[in-house]
Amino acid sequence: MTSKEIRDKFLEYFKSKDHRIVESAPVVPFDDPTLLFTNAGMNQFKDVFLGKGNRDYNRAADTQKCIRVSGKHNDLEEVGHDTYHHTFFEMLGNWSFGDYYKEEAIEWAWELLTDVWKLPKERLWATVYRTDDEAMDIWKNKTDINPAHILKFDEKDNFWEMGDTGPCGPCSEIHINLSDDLEDASLVNAGVPECIEIWNLVFIQYYRDETGKLTELPAKHVDTGMGFERVCAVLQGKKSNYDSDVFMPLIQKIAETSGKEYEGEKNQIAMRVIADHIRTLTFAIADGAVPGNEGRGYVLRRILRRAARYGRNLGLTDPFMYNLVDHIVQTMSYVFPEIKSNRDNVVKIIKAEEESFNTTLDRGIELFDEIAKKTSEKQQKVIDGAEVFKLYDTFGFPVDLTAVMAKENGLDIDEAGFNKLMDEQKARARKSTKDKISGAYSGEDVLETLQLKTDEPTEFLGYDTLAVQAKVLSVAKNEKNTFVVFSQSPFYVEAGGQVSDKGYVTTDDFRWDVVDVLKKDSAVIHVLQNNGGDIKVGDILNVYVDPKRRWDIMRNHSVTHFLHKALRSVLGEHVKQSGSYVGPDRLRFDFTHFSKLSEEEITKIESIVNEKVRENLNLIHHRNIEFEQAKEMGALMFFGDKYGDKVNVVQFGDFTLEFCGGTHVTNSSQIGLFKILNESSIASGVRRIEAVTGAGVEKLIQEKDKNINEAKQAIADLNDEKKKLEKQLAELQLKEKLGGIDVVISSPSVVKEVNVYKGKVDAVDMNELKSMGDELRNKMKSGVGMLISAFEEKVGIVCVVSDDLVKDKKIMAGKIVGAAAKLVGGGGGGRPHMATAGGKDVTKIDEAIEKFDMIVEEMI
Repeated sequence: MTSKEIRDKFLEYFKSKDHRIVESAPVVPFDDPTLLFTNAGMNQFKDVFLGKGNRDYNRAADTQKCIRVSGKHNDLEEVGHDTYHHTFFEMLGNWSFGDYYKEEAIEWAWELLTDVWKLPKERLWATVYRTDDEAMDIWKNKTDINPAHILKFDEKDNFWEMGDTGPCGPCSEIHINLSDDLEDASLVNAGVPECIEIWNLVFIQYYRDETGKLTELPAKHVDTGMGFERVCAVLQGKKSNYDSDVFMPLIQKIAETSGKEYEGEKNQIAMRVIADHIRTLTFAIADGAVPGNEGRGYVLRRILRRAARYGRNLGLTDPFMYNLVDHIVQTMSYVFPEIKSNRDNVVKIIKAEEESFNTTLDRGIELFDEIAKKTSEKQQKVIDGAEVFKLYDTFGFPVDLTAVMAKENGLDIDEAGFNKLMDEQKARARKSTKDKISGAYSGEDVLETLQLKTDEPTEFLGYDTLAVQAKVLSVAKNEKNTFVVFSQSPFYVEAGGQVSDKGYVTTDDFRWDVVDVLKKDSAVIHVLQNNGGDIKVGDILNVYVDPKRRWDIMRNHSVTHFLHKALRSVLGEHVKQSGSYVGPDRLRFDFTHFSKLSEEEITKIESIVNEKVRENLNLIHHRNIEFEQAKEMGALMFFGDKYGDKVNVVQFGDFTLEFCGGTHVTNSSQIGLFKILNESSIASGVRRIEAVTGAGVEKLIQEKDKNINEAKQAIADLNDEKKKLEKQLAELQLKEKLGGIDVVISSPSVVKEVNVYKGKVDAVDMNELKSMGDELRNKMKSGVGMLISAFEEKVGIVCVVSDDLVKDKKIMAGKIVGAAAKLVGGGGGGRPHMATAGGKDVTKIDEAIEKFDMIVEEMI
């Protein structure tokens, strides 16, 4: 059977047993922040097992996309080095929700394996939990398995639980013996490739709490899981999962890409790693995950970089993984259509990540080789933790990648030393953040040096009011500031990116500016600027938040939710907020994305936000509600974010619904206008948008207007200066050209005792030519002169006659220029002492100059 036939027969079999065939849940469990990735088929039914949800069916079957890379189910290190571990795999499963139980589950499993798939019964073994006599009896009495092939094991092998807490129960596993000795019981659960588990039947009947205590679930359930890749290899008679038709076409594609054969341990391991990892990346990114620096994003980045490094073992130095995506789409989208619909996004993200890492990978490999060589020369077997940290911090080498490379060189790494340096770096980052927030008066210093008591809580009223009367619970003072804890306060303390409020407090006689607020446990410490007045415990003060500043902050905070939704709509569901700053003057929003936003994308995002803002969407502020209730509402959540039992959810109409503890406008129209100022990269795979709203946009427009007006004035000044310079230049050029008149003056011809001056000059237009004619007339004293020039592809002529010749000999410039103009295909005329003409034929200029003496002679 092909893998497609195997999958189809599984689903068809359980459909015949009245199971609902359900779609695979996304491999990224967006509705369960406790899970890094979906790692078992039961994840999507967790609420049913906990008694918190239900379905309109009580039997189900599917093929579930799973990723196991960390925690209890960490298969990453084995991938590619053995024949059956994978980071991504399909899990075939069937479930009963309070319906059938152990008997049917065991009988049907046996029937499918032996009657439908025709696996040899003599090779199959069953294991049960050491106290599960019920399962043992069912195997013996309801199937024809060899009774000697039924074994008991303890909690390690036959008690299933998905984590330290949660649904759990005894399980019965089915193993297949692929060795020559079919009766060797020692192979079962020995972790050897000769005998592998192919199906796990879990009987969920308990819930384990944080103390380890087991309690009965409201109903008993069945949860089974079968590794699809493993069973395909078994049914196709392959010793390795990678030799089945699930992997071989992809491995052949990798071999074709690299020009290497799938032979030899080095090549085989590299190709198996790449084949596995590209499947993981394709499915995870298609379901909305994206490589990054934390949480599941960092897991994907580790996987991609691990595969890229193994590509080097095959001589693949340019990005190549993104070219493998189409093969996976072609072979698996008929089962999982989402990888086809999200194909373009997957390719772009993987390619961008490869290009980013390629810039440092080769240099990192060179450095590692130097470190490995140095370590070996010292007769040492362990690479120092500082060197491992350098590879991580400078070249982006995940520690497990360095461990793989070390192992290839017969070395280990000092992981404890690396972890110590990582912890120190995190501590420095936390201290830096704390210092920035606390400034010169950190909360800890206040408590220690001024003995400020913070054991009584401050009730926060700032969601509904900006002014309260409050009782002083505790007070301390130094030379510069007074530190006060009130019974209640409208002041918001910096959290979630939103900056702290500022304002003032008053009595009948004094006013103190509140320059900062800090939080210790549930107490809010108000930092007041000293002004000479005294505050005592028990005093009642008026406490005011600066309303204009707070409203500006709320506008900027509320719009971040609109922006987040718009980004996910335009760029894709992989977008996740990675940080923010919300102040009165501007907002900053960091988010996961793999490339620079285009002008078109920015415009579209702005338009979506502003259109929604103008819809006058009311704020629905769900405060202090149960976390599970927020999940049921569909509030946007992400892995790694910390949520308490009680949460706040911010909702604007049906557009945005997110967890948030900040303060917000009551209607979207109060945001005003939203404008993006800048979009940039702040880290690999993380982008940043800076923007303004409301008064910030007004200020921006004013600044731009001012800049435009200043630019207009500057342009006008430049134009004036330009005209002035052009005039000066023209005068200089004319002066230079007029100097050329001297050449004409210096070599006159004489016609009937009349001096004749003629020549070709370089004039830009007729006005300039006339100016040159004036100059010629002034300099020749007595005579007839002609200057001719070509400009704008035409001929220009000026003729001048001295006053004495006009008076005594009646020589007229107009007649002379008219005759000359005929020679160049034109005409003209003018006054007796100066006349101009134009012509069309510039090729006749020399002829006109040559015949000018004859024209003058005829006029005398």
